[in-house]
Amino acid sequence: MQLTINGENYDDLADGLSVANLLVFLNVPKGKIAVEHNLEIVPKSQYEICKLADGDKLEIIHFIGGG
Repeated sequence: MQLTINGENYDDLADGLSVANLLVFLNVPKGKIAVEHNLEIVPKSQYEICKLADGDKLEIIHFIGGG
């Protein structure tokens, strides 16, 4: 399966990945992030349920605090 994540192509990913599986694979911390899947925000409660398909586009945004 191929995905575009933050503008980069990722090839040869396993079929049937969920958003949660993908975040683990990419080693993305579970902290303050937002995930957009095909132009729609995925609620955190749906990360396990939201399945990805070949050609999907995702944006993963990390929120960083500071001051």
